Amino acid sequence: MKTILFNLNDSELEQFVTDLGQPRFRAKQIREWLNRGAPDFSVMKNLPEDLRAKLSEIAETLPLKIVKKLQSSDNQTTKFLLELNDGEQIECVLMRTTYGNSVCVSSQAGCAMGCKFCASTLLGLKRNLTVNEMFAQVLTAQWELRSDRLSDIKPNGDANNGDVSHIVVMGTGEPLQNTENVIGFLERANNELNISWRRITVSTCGIVPGIEELNKWGRPINLAISLHAPTDELRSQIMPINNKYKLREVLDAAFAFSDTHNRQLMIEYILLGKKDKDGSVVAYNANNEHAEKLVELLRGHNVMVNLIPWNSVDERDFASLSGNAVHRFQDILIKNGIHTRIRRERGADIGSACGQLRLKNAKGQK
Repeated sequence: MKTILFNLNDSELEQFVTDLGQPRFRAKQIREWLNRGAPDFSVMKNLPEDLRAKLSEIAETLPLKIVKKLQSSDNQTTKFLLELNDGEQIECVLMRTTYGNSVCVSSQAGCAMGCKFCASTLLGLKRNLTVNEMFAQVLTAQWELRSDRLSDIKPNGDANNGDVSHIVVMGTGEPLQNTENVIGFLERANNELNISWRRITVSTCGIVPGIEELNKWGRPINLAISLHAPTDELRSQIMPINNKYKLREVLDAAFAFSDTHNRQLMIEYILLGKKDKDGSVVAYNANNEHAEKLVELLRGHNVMVNLIPWNSVDERDFASLSGNAVHRFQDILIKNGIHTRIRRERGADIGSACGQLRLKNAKGQK
């Protein structure tokens, strides 16, 4: 198996280079390329050609490599299917926006949560990701942004074309089943990439001990709760984790985090429909009564509800609601003083919902 140079510390990298008969300063040159996210050795033009060829034979740069890259038609979203050193695959997404460049990072290969509307969990959980594997996802996006600049590719509109400025741990996996590595990754992103805590968001389906651990960690990041239902009965039907941590317990822990760090709590709510006997689509978790119950749960707290139109997954027995149904749900929340927005669909033409690209690739689909 090839040596992954990104996983070596500075002294180990220096030893690796000198064992090849190279001067020590080559290690510093290589480290600079690794820290930029260099995908292979061919781009390291300040290294001798014979050294680049030798390194390609015996080593890899990062602990992951791009298997597939999809670009949205508006050039604002890039989705990566990445393969880890052991052959497991993950996804990450780069989103270019007017307020900066955001990377959606996966924290696990697969997911064990079993949410009934999600593609990520269909193949089960394989393993947790390491700090390096999460950090390398950000560097992969960083390298893509560098390529944008070199190619003079500009996203449509006024989207920012600088470095990665925001991180959301909302990709494949449940971050708070891998809390230690997630925290290590975020500390590194803050220290080495200078990404502010207030530009980092961690999303969880409601692992209460993990939320409490984040609170004790004490960094003022943003917390997002994947809620998706306003009652325990309904939530348990679509999110098995609710059988262990009930709504009230999850929200109490989340409100405590929000209050401690003076951060607005994000509530993620996927709007699901079901096909009726006559083929018409009716709301599953998004009728007027559901909206009113959600208001009861959230009233009086510093929250922002992020309404997410469902991104169709062939293997799931749900349907997308009409725009009118989505706006009716939003209107009830707003009328009752709940800050609410509808998430703008990004990368719909490249299947940007979590797990879709990985699932299709596993099935051998294009």
